[in-house]
Amino acid sequence: MGIYEELVERGLIAQVTNEDQIKEMINNGKATFYIGFDCTADSLHVGHFMALCLMKRLQMAGNRPIALIGDGTTLIGDPSGRTDMRQMLTEETIAHNAECFKKQMEKFIDFSEGKAIMLRNSEWLKPLNYIELLREVGACFSVNNMLRAECYKQRMEKGLSFLEFNYMIMQSYDFYYMFQHYGCNMQFGGNDQWSNMLGGTELIRRKLGKDAHAMTITLLLNSEGKKMGKTAAGAVWLDPNKTSPYDFYQYWRNVDDADVLKCLRMLTFLPLEQINEMDSWEGSQLNKAKEILAFELTSLVHGEEEAKKAEASAKALFGCGASGEMPTTELSETDLADGAIDVMSALVLTGLCSSKSEARRNIQQGGISANDEKVSDIGRSFTTDELKAGVVLKRGKKNFNKIILK
Repeated sequence: MGIYEELVERGLIAQVTNEDQIKEMINNGKATFYIGFDCTADSLHVGHFMALCLMKRLQMAGNRPIALIGDGTTLIGDPSGRTDMRQMLTEETIAHNAECFKKQMEKFIDFSEGKAIMLRNSEWLKPLNYIELLREVGACFSVNNMLRAECYKQRMEKGLSFLEFNYMIMQSYDFYYMFQHYGCNMQFGGNDQWSNMLGGTELIRRKLGKDAHAMTITLLLNSEGKKMGKTAAGAVWLDPNKTSPYDFYQYWRNVDDADVLKCLRMLTFLPLEQINEMDSWEGSQLNKAKEILAFELTSLVHGEEEAKKAEASAKALFGCGASGEMPTTELSETDLADGAIDVMSALVLTGLCSSKSEARRNIQQGGISANDEKVSDIGRSFTTDELKAGVVLKRGKKNFNKIILK
């Protein structure tokens, strides 16, 4: 099985142009491809993780990735998938974010000589002369066609700024420039980038002729990447200071049953044969598949040692092992009253409940446990001896904290 066929079987490809040529280039390590990352935050998140894994897979097959840090396009803002205008960032903030991206990408991609390239599109976007750009590039774009693009259509009712309207031209110019200067002959992106990517292919065709167009190929990632990494609390970050290795592990450990095999195929580097054997797994076996998923992905992002700690912490929650790196709140004697602390105060101190009234309500509804035993008495207290040994408080299925006396 070639790498292209493997990508198809793993569910990573939604749409392609020039499929026969793509297969030949990717399977024979002839692709120099790019994926862009706009610098809208100081960390990549799980939504970027699929792209990083794809770059790693293709590099392992002999292809050359270009990691394009969009510090130039971030100044404009991508309207795709948004209902309002993105917050404008200062150039200083964007530069800081770009440096953070660079450090995280280096964990996944080998940037040694000839293996991969990291570029910033401000290199060629900022020096552009506006009138020159209008004459050279603007003439290649039809406003009618642009307005039919999904990334613009969904914004027309609420308002689309002229600034954001230029985003497609800037992204298209990225591909055109890298094709000429870095031999980039392929581009990858999510479903919401399809119109922008086709714009780049068309620009090359219009400026450099049909022969050049035959060498520009667009391969589209499945949109699952956009869905990943979003929780009620916000994004799941790759930076351990924003999402701890334990929380990262738990995010994957708690994916829906229907998604676990999909995530294993798309994101892990486990052999497909091994993953396919899990198709018939149910019940506790499916939980085992989630543990495999969580461990593999935490190892990729944070290293095997952190993954082992997170795994141990998760098992400790269910009374199966050492405490590892479980979220912990240290209490002092001043937090106690007569050598003990009541459960409602403990829930508030740990942040599991915002107030004692919320703690009372959760207890009465049967949503609180201590060391895996349900707490039904709002007057329950924990003694000094219990606290020195550690008490794991749990609210619902996924929120917990260990309290311990210093």
